[in-house]
Amino acid sequence: MVVKKKSISSASPWTEKGKYSKTNEIHYSFLKPQLRHALLLCFLLSVWFVILRCFLLSSSTSENNIEKLNVDEKAPKTTSKSSAISKCEGGMSVYLYDMPAEFNKGLLKDCSHLNPYTDMCPHVANRGLGQPLSYMAESAVATTWFATHQFIAEMIFHARMENHPCRVLDPINAKLFYVPFYGGLDASSKFHDANLTARDELAVRLADYLRSKPWWERHHGKDHFLVLGRTAWDFLRRNNNFGNSLLNLPDVQNMSVLTVERNPWDRVHNQHGIPYPSYFHPYTSHEMMTWQNKMRQSSRPHLFSFIGGPRRGVEKAAVRDELIRQCSESGRCKLLKCGKGPSKCHYPIEVLKVMSQSQFCLQAPGDSFTRRSTFDSVLAGCIPVFFSPHTVYTQYEWFFPAGDAREYSVYIDENALKTGNGSKRVVSIEEELFKIEREQVERMRSAVINLMPRLTYAHPNATDLGFQDAVDVALEALWAKRLKLNV
Repeated sequence: MVVKKKSISSASPWTEKGKYSKTNEIHYSFLKPQLRHALLLCFLLSVWFVILRCFLLSSSTSENNIEKLNVDEKAPKTTSKSSAISKCEGGMSVYLYDMPAEFNKGLLKDCSHLNPYTDMCPHVANRGLGQPLSYMAESAVATTWFATHQFIAEMIFHARMENHPCRVLDPINAKLFYVPFYGGLDASSKFHDANLTARDELAVRLADYLRSKPWWERHHGKDHFLVLGRTAWDFLRRNNNFGNSLLNLPDVQNMSVLTVERNPWDRVHNQHGIPYPSYFHPYTSHEMMTWQNKMRQSSRPHLFSFIGGPRRGVEKAAVRDELIRQCSESGRCKLLKCGKGPSKCHYPIEVLKVMSQSQFCLQAPGDSFTRRSTFDSVLAGCIPVFFSPHTVYTQYEWFFPAGDAREYSVYIDENALKTGNGSKRVVSIEEELFKIEREQVERMRSAVINLMPRLTYAHPNATDLGFQDAVDVALEALWAKRLKLNV
């Protein structure tokens, strides 16, 4: 705020003539040196006060600007209370636990040791979005494209929830309770730890922490949920094998657990699949629609493509090797082979380039049933071809359409790709795909492109999104589940 100083009249008592008697003139003349000194002192004090005040205001403003910059970089922008209420429908309200840092952000301090196979420091940057992909961005100011790690959904979900319109700050008003535990990062940091107690330590402390809260006792965790960025198999340790036992804990089994791959034979029925994060994190529906239109218009000279490498193990190796063989021998297939060394597979722009130029994208199971590549192919408008029902059909019931999966995908049983399968020859993928009519291919591609919004994690700073992203879809499904429980 600018404050205007009142103008001082030029006709001051010290200069105006003819209004005072000679006695007064002599009197003031006598006092003139003292007055001059007093005025000078007052003037200097005033100047000093103004300078000091400006300095303090400047310092305060600078501190506020630095604090604002840190908030803008490290945390999402907040929306007004009235705006949040108007955008959250159906009575849903979610309380986000303010947990001790050891359960989430405290783990990031040692980011270089969060994974024994890769340095996670670049990947946990920008609230889990990773490093910006400036060459993919429409704008140099606020990019929506990032080199996002496939096992980082728990961080992105947390960042989105901090700014979500359905979030409430008072647990008394909450119907759902979100537990922001970075369980995937904790588990991967201890993959090689021979001490099983150490592997389970933080998970056990999490259960103890939740039991101490009054909101847990209300329904014993039935209205609570957490998000895991790794597959369920990393948290279902049996005896002395891989991972920890987070999902075996009775308290955690009371909760809803969202994970990028669920156990299809889950007997507790508390695991729910959520999408792997891809590279696109839009702020607005305009950005989403612009990308969708671009993929609709994309020229696709390749009938199909495969991005991947061979795998160990008899079953996995057989299917992967057959896909690589068929693709490399076909003039209609584009192969991007991945390996341990330098590879184009590690560059998002190369992955999306191949997929956006392909009509169909082969999605063979990897180290587990699911693949991040499935969601990359949807982002590229490429129709996925599955070889196991557990790659999508039994995993993501909240996100893919119920009913006929042939509307958005192709299914070829993996057994049909193996020799000795009872048939005279191995099924030709090229022949199976080539015989699908062009009109049907167009309808399938349109269905895939329409799935993009609900399979995408929006940017955490988005305040007026204009579409339902993966977090919104998950919350809506959790709310429906909560209503069915009638707790």
